[in-house]
Amino acid sequence: MEGSIRFPHLGITLTNVVKSFQIGGLTIACYGIVLALAMMTGLFLVMKVAKATGQKEDDYFDLGILAIAIAVVCARIYYVVFSWDYYSSHLAEIFNLRRGGLAIYGGVIGGVATVLVFCHIRKLNARRMLDTMSVGLVWGQALGRWGNFFNREAFGEYTDNLFAMQLPVSDVRASEITEAMRAHIQTIDGVDYIQVHPTFLYESLWNLGVLAVLLLVTWRLYRQDRPEEQAGRDNDGVVFLLYLLLYGLGRFWIEGLRTDQLILFGTGLPVSQVLSGILVVASFVLLICMRVWKKPGGGNT
Repeated sequence: MEGSIRFPHLGITLTNVVKSFQIGGLTIACYGIVLALAMMTGLFLVMKVAKATGQKEDDYFDLGILAIAIAVVCARIYYVVFSWDYYSSHLAEIFNLRRGGLAIYGGVIGGVATVLVFCHIRKLNARRMLDTMSVGLVWGQALGRWGNFFNREAFGEYTDNLFAMQLPVSDVRASEITEAMRAHIQTIDGVDYIQVHPTFLYESLWNLGVLAVLLLVTWRLYRQDRPEEQAGRDNDGVVFLLYLLLYGLGRFWIEGLRTDQLILFGTGLPVSQVLSGILVVASFVLLICMRVWKKPGGGNT
């Protein structure tokens, strides 16, 4: 039936999965609820990590509220810029977030810029704050991807693997249905379904794995019972670079499966895949440099 989402090889059928609902004449998008929940719980996690590592929670609350607002704006700008062929003819749609259209890398860029300016003004340690914020960011990404689930978007090409997901043709954008999907359309109870990679699920699970690594590294580097010389400034920036490296690795793979890629101007290459590759290489090199720099005789003073 329409409104259903099926995982045939797992024996799972979800019915009446709505994209939005009404409250007193007001339409509430599930996508928006999921993103709001992801942002608020991410900020809560950041504040808990800050407290556990001897930092001021109030600094992170102030920064978090500001960074969330700026990140959302930047995520939308990034998406619109790389989808300009469509938005140049549909200017009013630029401000319509109900259908999705937020690019996480735009949000990351905006968030990092906010952290740097905020820390400069308040004379705070920017690298340490980036480390702590990374934990909440990757949690927010893991949860936020479920907004794509409700919107029936950000899925991949046709697949028949264990996690294959079936969506009613009427529930997805026609522009995102490929020839391979059309060739394998299945009709079930009178409804036509496409079968695709649930890339939102892949990325959500990957991000949970990244979160576990970041929490472990944060605890090992910054827990309060470590001697100051071991938990000092030499470690600042490591967690953030690990986030860029690990998230970038997963995103590089997953982006290659998707059918709604944002394309880098004049290249035909997915912009998020290109950026992921650059971040993976850059963060890996910087982590190696930090490791070498900390060794005796490596220049650390």
